[in-house]
Amino acid sequence: MRRLKKNADDSFRVKAYAGTNGVLLAFDVDGARRPGLLGFAIERNEGSAAWQWLLSSLTFPGRAHTLAKWAATPSNLAPIQKFRWADYTVKPGTTCKYRVHLAYADEQPPRQPVLSEPLEVEVKTDDGKPEDHRVKFNRAVAASQAFGRAFPDLDRLLEKNKKLPVEKWPAAPREWLENGLLDAILGFISRAKDEKWALDVAIYEYELKAIVDAMNAAHKRGVQVRVLYHAKKNDEQTAKNEASLKKIPAAEKRGRVTTKIFHHKFIVLSKVNAAGDRVPQAVLCGSTNFTENGVYRQANVVHVSDDKAMAERYLELFNVIWDDPGDVAVTRKWINNNDPIDPSRALFVGFSPRTGKGDLAEFISIINAADKDVLFATAFRLPGSILNALLGKAHDSVLRYGIQNTASRITGFHADRTAEFTATALLSKGLEGWVKEGLKGQKGNLLVHTKVVVANFTTDDPVVISGSHNLSVPASGSNDENFLIMRGDTDLADRYGLEVLRFYEHYRFRYYAKMLNLKQVRPLEVDDSWANDYYRAGNLKETARLRFSGR
Repeated sequence: MRRLKKNADDSFRVKAYAGTNGVLLAFDVDGARRPGLLGFAIERNEGSAAWQWLLSSLTFPGRAHTLAKWAATPSNLAPIQKFRWADYTVKPGTTCKYRVHLAYADEQPPRQPVLSEPLEVEVKTDDGKPEDHRVKFNRAVAASQAFGRAFPDLDRLLEKNKKLPVEKWPAAPREWLENGLLDAILGFISRAKDEKWALDVAIYEYELKAIVDAMNAAHKRGVQVRVLYHAKKNDEQTAKNEASLKKIPAAEKRGRVTTKIFHHKFIVLSKVNAAGDRVPQAVLCGSTNFTENGVYRQANVVHVSDDKAMAERYLELFNVIWDDPGDVAVTRKWINNNDPIDPSRALFVGFSPRTGKGDLAEFISIINAADKDVLFATAFRLPGSILNALLGKAHDSVLRYGIQNTASRITGFHADRTAEFTATALLSKGLEGWVKEGLKGQKGNLLVHTKVVVANFTTDDPVVISGSHNLSVPASGSNDENFLIMRGDTDLADRYGLEVLRFYEHYRFRYYAKMLNLKQVRPLEVDDSWANDYYRAGNLKETARLRFSGR
């Protein structure tokens, strides 16, 4: 959901983008009103609750934070000195009002900002549009200030038992991390009530006890269950999958025998008609493996759709593999013949392995066609052709915000085009009262597992790519994968785009704090000089100010 509010002469405007769990606010102020501008003070109101000032993690030189516990100060006392601000404390389905004030200096140095001309905008997170799609993201940042402050006892618990499974942690930190993503998976499974329903699961990693128990319970109540799982000889993951599938009869599970990776993570929900045929009703897909890491620790997405045509496509593929799980060539031939890339579709469901790298070519075409902005999150090494598209041409005007978890030729993308990319990083030492960050039981160092590209996010015609597909050559030609290409839907773009920006902003600060060995955070400016770059012609900050605010 997007809303734009502006004053009478449009010299001040606020544009709000509401996703699943957050709201992005973008501001613009006419240059003539910039002198003395200290930033923006923001109030929030949820439903019948009282208005509250959003907090700033920075304050003016020589001043202590008024909320020492949180190392923060209300924004009416310490204004936001940026032209974008995101609120990620909002639950899905919440109607929020934001009141944004211009904050000016009363004197030099400012004693207390003088607030002027508020604009009010109202949005709803996860507003149910489009009706057939719901998108859920976990928080997955156990290495965060919010998590560390909310659950200080967890560190002590893990010190006593460093191998304690997440599912045996106290409920509160578990629920904070999964953020409704696990509930979405379990809720989807629970929709299959009895023998009149069917669940077809295609999964790479099938381990998380809560999901395994839910599937076993569905089978026990008569649901017609079939499971396709990753299978190799002498393979550790295969052994784990088969151990988790012990309660599913042999006739209802088949290993996908492959020398590569059966990388799917989807479930098709069907009704069973009088003839015994499955009639697809919904599908759950995305990047989330059914593991502790996938649900709780790595940043992931679950996309649930009640679009019957979309569910039918997934079931068709499932049946092809189910009928011949030991022959990847049969699947590749079916995909080549039945799933050609089609840029004309508003919603395209894609599969691999396929011949000719047509999926990669389409991804590149989408990225190259973006003339305003590109947002992305990737998890593994990327091919040069994808990297070149994400990098773009030197000195072009496209805004690029992205985070890459592991190194390719470059390690991430940075909006101001320095040689550095934003990459996942932690604050391994305390920083001005900031909590020291750790991996809280993380297995491995993969922190971002989401694979998302949002092209032209700030426009009315965005394009979103999401799925299990890693945008790699193996994902195209060797692995079993699935992906969605969603065109022209700003609601879906807002859900995906806000999450990419959340990862980007979260890790960008940590990355540079670590790289530059920061000892302290730069305080707020006492005059309007903080905004210089935002009004400098040709500067990317100026471009961002204008585009995000809808200019």
